[in-house]
Amino acid sequence: MTAARSAHPALIALGAVGAAGVAAAVWGIGIERYLFTVREATASALAPGSAPIRVLHISDAHMAPWQHRKQDWLASLAQLKPDLIVNTGDNLGHREGLDGIRRAFEPFAGIPGVFVHGSNDVTAPSPRNPLRYFLGPSKKHREPALLDTAAMDAYFTDELGWTDLNNAAARLRIAGSSIDLFGVSDAHRDWDRLDVLPAALDALGTPDAGTTRLGVTHAPYQRVLNGFIDLGADAIFGGHTHGGQVCLPGYGALVANCDIPLKQAKGLSTWSRDARTVPLNVSAGCGHSIYAPVRFACRPEATLLTLTARV
Repeated sequence: MTAARSAHPALIALGAVGAAGVAAAVWGIGIERYLFTVREATASALAPGSAPIRVLHISDAHMAPWQHRKQDWLASLAQLKPDLIVNTGDNLGHREGLDGIRRAFEPFAGIPGVFVHGSNDVTAPSPRNPLRYFLGPSKKHREPALLDTAAMDAYFTDELGWTDLNNAAARLRIAGSSIDLFGVSDAHRDWDRLDVLPAALDALGTPDAGTTRLGVTHAPYQRVLNGFIDLGADAIFGGHTHGGQVCLPGYGALVANCDIPLKQAKGLSTWSRDARTVPLNVSAGCGHSIYAPVRFACRPEATLLTLTARV
């Protein structure tokens, strides 16, 4: 009788790698992308003596009409009772995505909010090889279908009562504090107009003593972050990166799809320019392109950021 040969070690290793890959794909596609979470953090940004402000930062929903779990979770965030909602764009992920956004954001009506555009508030996503993201920030390769941006903006402003900060500025009264907010449209598509913001802020009139300034951008490119600090931002909000979307456990993001340092691709950190350092919150977002339905070591999120008075 001939003894059976043992499997070659290389084949065993290859099989183990393949099994691990399948398990990771099952987790990332079938489980983790539905593990919605609220990340809570605190940052000092308000004028001394100010009462805290609870900011709900939402980004990158990339909504499709059939994504009911995501819609239900977003709607439930109204229970957090935020004082202000900051929406950093890429709300739509499908031609009928506004239907899902309406269902998700309906409970936010009447809560002060601001928003800026990402490219997927204007153009529909298109199929592309996700591995190209590892070669650097993505580029536009074809003319995608246009979305109904006007209808989305009208819903945000007329029905929810939010303020459009696309290359614009506004003054709001939030939790007893005067807040000047300014923002830009998607810097990833070069739609940002930092040059118009000084005049937009001047048009608000002389600020009250102790007024706080908040900067809002979809894509946190360094030129935007630096420009915001030059304009006196006391804190900055950004999205776009998806936190890397597919991350390496114990390491973090492998890509950010912009020029922000990878260690700042998600979460609360700080940004410095000249002699000023301010809080920077980059949301990992709560969605993904319908053509890349995966999250790995990077749960979909919203942030409840409590802004407190500077000492």
